[in-house]
Amino acid sequence: MKAYIKTTLVQNIFRVLLGGFMLFAGYSHLTFNRIQFQAQVPDWLPLTKDSVVIISGVIEILLGLAMVFWVKQRVKVGVTLALFFILIFPGNIHQYLNGIDAFGALNSDKARLIRLFFQPVLVIWALWSTGAWKAWKNRKTR
Repeated sequence: MKAYIKTTLVQNIFRVLLGGFMLFAGYSHLTFNRIQFQAQVPDWLPLTKDSVVIISGVIEILLGLAMVFWVKQRVKVGVTLALFFILIFPGNIHQYLNGIDAFGALNSDKARLIRLFFQPVLVIWALWSTGAWKAWKNRKTR
């Protein structure tokens, strides 16, 4: 798969927005929302909840920086970010199934359930805004 696909201005704006969102999320993992993010960490993971939150925060910061600045590798970055969103999805399911409140707004089963439907949106956003979706489609037609 090509690492660089020409993207539109709208895709670039959304790529940078998602990168900024990831930078903010990563920063919040390491600072003011650290305890809140621990609510999403499933008990079956072999690391402490705090370690998982710290590691995921650092990864989010790195992915956010890559989304914004590593333009020549945007397709690979988009695929990596999409995979990251898929890998953390069990945490969202864990939070929903166990009725764990977090962030003030996730204080009901309905709110936690609705949140589950945003994860596929993030996956699609990462793939579309970086041109990864188009690169994958082009690869299939060759």
